[in-house]
Amino acid sequence: MNNRLAGLLAAAVALAVLGFAYYVQYGLHRLPCELCLWERWPYRLVAVLGILGALGRGPTTKWLLALAGLVMVGDMGIAFLHVGVEQGWWPSPLPECNGILTPGAPLPLTPAVPCDRPAYLVTGLPVSMAMMDLLFATLFAATLLVYGLRRERRYFR
Repeated sequence: MNNRLAGLLAAAVALAVLGFAYYVQYGLHRLPCELCLWERWPYRLVAVLGILGALGRGPTTKWLLALAGLVMVGDMGIAFLHVGVEQGWWPSPLPECNGILTPGAPLPLTPAVPCDRPAYLVTGLPVSMAMMDLLFATLFAATLLVYGLRRERRYFR
């Protein structure tokens, strides 16, 4: 595959995931919790890295896509943390998720949606949005890392 095309494809996939998240938020009227909002940041970074990769040359694009893969590994961590909060394995480290009174703040930070309440899109299917993100981020990270770190094969010299 052409490296520039791979950069554009990575950016397009990241933007499509963000578009889906915004559709769920604004089209289906499902409010995101604070951890949901954190899970969007890696996709924004991958979109930028993909566009920069499409504009780059040769090995620069591959390194940027490998870096995008590492960013998605970070998203895997955020999504895993979120799944753990949803399952009750641990409390959220974010005060916004817990409604904790922050010193100096005029009012307690109360979430519009608590982070420990899973958001299910399909009734009867026990896969939350955080679980979907964890699965997709794992696949996307692996794809980006394999592509970015593979060696070029030269058939004609």
